[in-house]
Amino acid sequence: MLVLDAGAFVAVERGDRDVVALIKRERRAERVPVSHGGVIAQVWRGGTGRQVPVARLLAGVDVATLDDGLGRRAGILLARSAWPMRSTPRSCPWPQTAMTSSPPIPATCGRWPQAAGVHVELIPE
Repeated sequence: MLVLDAGAFVAVERGDRDVVALIKRERRAERVPVSHGGVIAQVWRGGTGRQVPVARLLAGVDVATLDDGLGRRAGILLARSAWPMRSTPRSCPWPQTAMTSSPPIPATCGRWPQAAGVHVELIPE
């Protein structure tokens, strides 16, 4: 599973070949990239002009809803990982990946994967 943070969408908007290749690899393997609504709010500016690649990418992304239950599960997980309470992990797409087996995530996501007992592949930013 490939989890897209705001940086991935910005990279696609800028035509970053490495990120585009990573997304294509996932699609060829018949896996759908995922993200969440908070990330989309960070990057969405209408989908026109320079954002056409973002609009195209979003058409093939599973966007998780950040609801009360997901927020609470993520909060418990962050507490286990000793994430600072006042620190906002908004660019880290951790919530919908908390129960998956090996999601690639950005390196800024801290220690929550170990707290959840999941293996992750860190993608340097």
